[in-house]
Amino acid sequence: HEPDNRVLLRDLAELLANKGEFDRAAHYYRLILEKEGGGDPGIEKAIAELELRKIDARLEALDPSAADFAVECDRLRREKIEFQLRECQKRAERYPHDLGISFELGQLYLQGGKTSEAIREFQKAVNHPNRRIAAMKHLGQCFLQRGMNDLAARRFQEALKEKPAFDDEKKDLLYLLGTVLDAMGRRDEALEQFKQIYEVDIGYRDVSDKIDAYYQQTTC
Repeated sequence: HEPDNRVLLRDLAELLANKGEFDRAAHYYRLILEKEGGGDPGIEKAIAELELRKIDARLEALDPSAADFAVECDRLRREKIEFQLRECQKRAERYPHDLGISFELGQLYLQGGKTSEAIREFQKAVNHPNRRIAAMKHLGQCFLQRGMNDLAARRFQEALKEKPAFDDEKKDLLYLLGTVLDAMGRRDEALEQFKQIYEVDIGYRDVSDKIDAYYQQTTC
């Protein structure tokens, strides 16, 4: 007898997934989709993640002493990346207004060096209330990769205006802004970004070296 309660089905799927029984877990997720008679981006993503975990399990099972170990590792990693992108593209087509999927797809495009495609997705994702700042940061990184330093700086500045909490994300934005301003020859402005980080976290990346180098120059 198959249970028909969505919560129970999901619990069963998660339990089986945690035990490494990925195909049986996928079966219960698909039952949810069948019973609902429609699409569910969250469930579809969960099924996709099971496929990724199967690839991870195959990676972990490889024998490091085997002659083809490096080749097999590379093949499985490529397979994983290709699957992620292909599956996310399908979900984006099915749910064109789901900004969370746009953000996820933008990240995959950015990781794959497809900056034009990534920009398109992140420009949509900036309208997602919980992904807005991260989407602006990634947009800046896309522009940075394309040598559009002025556009990158603008996105980082916009993201910082909406980021009151001084957490790791803010440090990252300040560092990125400082880096791009430095590349644009705006060294004093760049230094101000690095100083803000230095005042609260001397160990962040190479900020300490940057600040020390500046003060050594000014005292010479």
